[in-house]
Amino acid sequence: MQFFKFLFGLLLLEMATFAFVLLSYEDMSVLGILRLVLPLFIMAVGIALWFSSMFKESFASEREKLRVTAEKEKRAVEKEAQKHIIKEATSTHAKANFKVGMAFAGALGVGVLFVFAQMVTVGLLALSATGGVMGGYYWRGKRLENQQFKALEKENTMNIVDVKEITSRENML
Repeated sequence: MQFFKFLFGLLLLEMATFAFVLLSYEDMSVLGILRLVLPLFIMAVGIALWFSSMFKESFASEREKLRVTAEKEKRAVEKEAQKHIIKEATSTHAKANFKVGMAFAGALGVGVLFVFAQMVTVGLLALSATGGVMGGYYWRGKRLENQQFKALEKENTMNIVDVKEITSRENML
């Protein structure tokens, strides 16, 4: 489509040049040449400005397409990074929870061993302390999980970008 706009401009300039040459005076003195060259120069400047505006229009639309594409790619990279972070955090939490669980199981085992060894007071003390620690650990984990969920929910509501809106802006240009 751009080709036909440029072709039309060039053909228009050539036809005007041909018409001015045909209508020019027979004597080609300095004044006659000036009468021929001056209107042709003004037309050439006008055509150059027309071509410049067409280039700016195509450049602006291309720039907007690149901006939209970059925004889409940025969102995709952000989503992928978020998935990777969540996967790593889940893996780390699972490993930590396993280690803490093993420590609690060991403490419970020691408490049960004391009870069977007829050291009831020390055994009950170990069992109740382990139970308290497990309850506190569970409560703290739930509290942190709720805080992270609220922070993630707040972050997601603030960064929502409607891709349809971006593409509709692209179609308007």
